[in-house]
Parts: sequence; structure tokens; C-alpha cells
Amino acid sequence: MPTRRLIAPALALSLAAFAAPALAQDGPERPQINVSGNGEAFGTPDMAVVTLGVSEQAKSAQEALRANSEAMTKVTQALKDQGIADRDLQTSGFSIQPVYEQPRPGQASERKIVGYRVDNLLTVRIRDLESAGSTLDKVVELGSNRVQNLSFTIDDPKPLEEEARKKAVEDARARAEQLAEAAGITLGPIQSISEQSYGRPQPKMMAMARAQMDEAAVPLEGGEVSVEVQVNMVWGIEE
Repeated sequence: MPTRRLIAPALALSLAAFAAPALAQDGPERPQINVSGNGEAFGTPDMAVVTLGVSEQAKSAQEALRANSEAMTKVTQALKDQGIADRDLQTSGFSIQPVYEQPRPGQASERKIVGYRVDNLLTVRIRDLESAGSTLDKVVELGSNRVQNLSFTIDDPKPLEEEARKKAVEDARARAEQLAEAAGITLGPIQSISEQSYGRPQPKMMAMARAQMDEAAVPLEGGEVSVEVQVNMVWGIEE
């Protein structure tokens, strides 16, 4: 019995000594300033991206497919003749759908198939903006009856991303310094920096610049594109 009485207090004292360092680490958090900064950089686009294709309708699916394939082959070859590389051509949609007769007023609503429609879409990157208008003219002339989703972008957005990132950091620092001055405190060292997000080049409707092209070609406006970056920065506060 005496032995048991001595072991229990010793064990409790040992556990308390083990837990003491962990408890000592807990305490009030140091005051910090957490600020978000935004940066945006603008550039002139050097590439156009457009989806074009052919839509053909015939009484049978085979006839519609044959006509579509013939027209699409001409369109694709015309793009290659204009200097578009294979890597800049990608099929982005293909479908064969029945076409139904439109019921007349008072007629039974039974749907009757009267033909088939074949759609073939191709996403194209045009790296020579000066030829973009004439390229669209050519493919329409050869049978493309669908042109959609035209946009302008930059092939290598990294320089714009870097510029926008620097502006975002500068913006965050300026905000933190303003807050510190208003609160009557002094900024300490930076505790952390994280990038919240950044976007691919987005078109901006400003400073529109017409590409030099043939007067008979489709008029296109390249405008500007921008990249946006947001950063979160945390500063300590000097005591």
C-alpha cells in the first residue's frame, strides 16, 4: 500500500512537467496587418482565336455528312494555305442531328423527320493578325457558314503576369503603410505573401487598334488585353 501512494504523485508530477512546455507556447497572437493588393497589366494582342465550321443539311444523314466533309476539307486546306499550322487547328465540335418537320397550325403534333443536319466546328488560332480578316473571307468563300467566338489574346502572357504581380505587391504595401500611419503604428517585417488569383489575358474595349489589312477583308479590331493579379500580404507590427 505505501508503494502505491508514492507512485501516483510521482506520475502526476511527471505528466505536468511534460505538458508545461506545450502550455507555455500558447498565448495571445501577435498583432498583424493583413492586406490584399491588386495589379493589372495591359498589352496588345498578337493572336486571334476563332471557332468556325460548316453546317450542312440533306434528306439523309449520309448525304449531309458527305456534303459537310467536302466543304470542311476545303476550309481546312484553305487555312493551311494561309499559313495556319496543324497545332493551331483543333476540332471542337461535331454532331449529326435529325431535322423535324414544323407542324402547321391545327395539325397533329406528331414529329416527322424530314432530313439531317451535320455540324463540324474547328477552333483556329491565327497568329498573324494582319491576315486574320482575309483568312476569314477565304474560308467563308469556300463553304464555312459558321463563324463564332472570336477573341484576341497573347501567346505568351508571362511578361504581363509579372508586371501585374509587381503592381499588386506595390498596391498591397501602399495600403498597409496607409493603414499603419492612420493607426499610429509601425510596420514590422513581412510575415507571409500569397497570390490569390490571376487571370488569362482578357479583352479590353479601349485603345482600339485596327490591324493593317486589305480593305476588302473583314474589319477586325484587336484592342487591348489585360492580366489581373491579386496578392495577400501580412505584416507584423513593431512594438
